[in-house]
Amino acid sequence: MFVDKVSIKVSAGRGGDGCVSFLREKFVPKGGPDGGDGGRGGSIFLVATDGMNTLESLSHQKFIRAQNGRPGAGDNCTGANAEDLFISVPVGTVVRDADNDFILQDLVKPGDMVNVAKGGVGGKGNVRFKTAQNRAPRICTPGTEGEQRNLILELKVIADVGLVGKPNAGKSTLLSRLSSARPEIASYPFTTKIPNLGRVQIDYDHGFFMADIPGLIEGASQGVGLGHEFLRHIERAGIIVHLVEPDPMDGTTALDNYKNIRKELELYKEELCQRPEILVVTKAELPGAQDVQKELEEYAQKPVLLISSVTGQGLNELKRTIGEELQKAKETPVEEEKDVFDL
Repeated sequence: MFVDKVSIKVSAGRGGDGCVSFLREKFVPKGGPDGGDGGRGGSIFLVATDGMNTLESLSHQKFIRAQNGRPGAGDNCTGANAEDLFISVPVGTVVRDADNDFILQDLVKPGDMVNVAKGGVGGKGNVRFKTAQNRAPRICTPGTEGEQRNLILELKVIADVGLVGKPNAGKSTLLSRLSSARPEIASYPFTTKIPNLGRVQIDYDHGFFMADIPGLIEGASQGVGLGHEFLRHIERAGIIVHLVEPDPMDGTTALDNYKNIRKELELYKEELCQRPEILVVTKAELPGAQDVQKELEEYAQKPVLLISSVTGQGLNELKRTIGEELQKAKETPVEEEKDVFDL
């Protein structure tokens, strides 16, 4: 099951208490204090792990607690530190503090890690309080409580290319033709309910990751039709491939559909409309597809590709065009990312 958003509560371990103890050995009169410190409580870390594509493993764990540190003991024995807890999450997970509504960390690379709850500090044993005036202290300190935090984890699919368009525009079929991904394909709208990711090979040494984003409808930027759930995954795509169906099933026009999707992208996040876009008319085998291609070229004032995932027409040209845009993106300096809290 694909889960891309979960809410959990994490609680780090409590520090162990310090110990009050006095040395008791034969031939050692007045041995003095020897109570050890408590151990540190376990901290909780989230780690971006390759190979994961869902937050399902955390969807049933509403509360995660790390172990407490062990208390100190006599003979100056320090209590054992608790083991830290490392939780694997998919690459692309955004970790947000639910109570204060700020981002703790954006885990965008395998191995990225964030400490979401620090373990408590161990208490001090009575040996720490020995002074020239008080050589037999009978006091110690308790361990401190571990940090607690309510978190919201959001997964945003990371891909070089994002396929967008109205339902039934042919996104899943195209992904299945270009990669080894096998998304569900059917003749009715909203067949795709979750993002699908596939690797497309350009040649022996070059390839890219392509994401099939579930179909968007008018009002998606306001949450209509699970719009926010779908639009979230487009944020990671470096290049947008906009697929337009020449003869929509719902009776609308191809040009209106293109305008509406562009409008929804802009309303959701204006920056999405500034990204490189490759405009593609699908289902080239249908009558009127070339007329739609010309109409879109006149409106958008840029080349429009014509492809057919059924016959294979234009697929090699599409891959070559995507490869060229990716190369341009690599050569273009990117703006420095905004700072996030790394606690």
